[in-house]
Amino acid sequence: MTRPRLRELGIAIGRHPCGPLNAITDVAGVSVGHSTVRDGDRIRTGATAILPHGGNLFQDKVPAGLAVLNGFGKLAGATQLRELGEIETPILLTNTLATGRAVEASLAWTLRQPGNERVTSVNPIVGETNDSRLNDIRAGRPTTDEIAAALSAARPGSVAEGAVGAGTGTVAFGLKGGIGTASRRAGAWTLGVLVQSNFGGLLRIDGRPVSSDPAHDRDGSIMIVLATDAPLGDRNLRRLAERAFGGLARTGAALSNGSGDYAIAFSTSPSARRTPDRRAGPAMIEELGNDAMSPLFECAIEAAEEAILNSLCAAEDTDGWNTAEARPAHIPALAIPLRWL
Repeated sequence: MTRPRLRELGIAIGRHPCGPLNAITDVAGVSVGHSTVRDGDRIRTGATAILPHGGNLFQDKVPAGLAVLNGFGKLAGATQLRELGEIETPILLTNTLATGRAVEASLAWTLRQPGNERVTSVNPIVGETNDSRLNDIRAGRPTTDEIAAALSAARPGSVAEGAVGAGTGTVAFGLKGGIGTASRRAGAWTLGVLVQSNFGGLLRIDGRPVSSDPAHDRDGSIMIVLATDAPLGDRNLRRLAERAFGGLARTGAALSNGSGDYAIAFSTSPSARRTPDRRAGPAMIEELGNDAMSPLFECAIEAAEEAILNSLCAAEDTDGWNTAEARPAHIPALAIPLRWL
């Protein structure tokens, strides 16, 4: 049974309108795939792939920016992303100890793309959170093949949320967390966000406290991926990524010493794409000016907040090493007696 999303419970975050799917895939060209791995009573994990466009990402790279609020994490590819301001592979999300296997899956996927026969260096982008509260993280799952399945499954359209893909075994605010997504429109531009929520704090929904249980002021992490069709360069994409942490803070996140809080933003605009010709020499590249950024900044905050809350709304009770209970689906979110771990 599909659980209601936040808006279906009568709660609309912010003032900007959402796209038709209220998902990162409202940004044209973006596709998402999940590989959900459940095995016995110990394995609750998976991987999620985000593809900025359907072509050869290594050849037609997209401009991107990275923001790190607290760097307690293992974001593969971060230094080259910061240095060059572009990404050349899908973005993969998985669990902490699967990061290396996800790198291998991304390398294999990229090297076999037509046109990459002579490629000898690739910068895979892999984010992670630690799902060991519900998952036997030392068991070597997901495997490289299971992670590759997320790449093969990537499609445009509706995005599955909750306890799926890289969110299968994650916990947020002591509740079952997972994958969440949302989008916003600002004039001609669309911005979408996808999150892997796995962090602690004191949950707030649309500014109102839901719980004050200090037991859930815990360490944890979140990966936030932002996509936009606005023609932005890497500098303003970094600034856009930073604003996503405003949405994270609004949900009541603890932002603790042991948290890994990362945001990656990329532009799908063909006019800003880093094609081989544009990388080879002087190029005319369209770029939105600084003064036009404020509405997109607001969209990033609103969509990040709603994506996190959607990850909780969509999640189902999950048994693993422990049990994470979901928010009851039939009770409005602002009045629920939340059940905690």
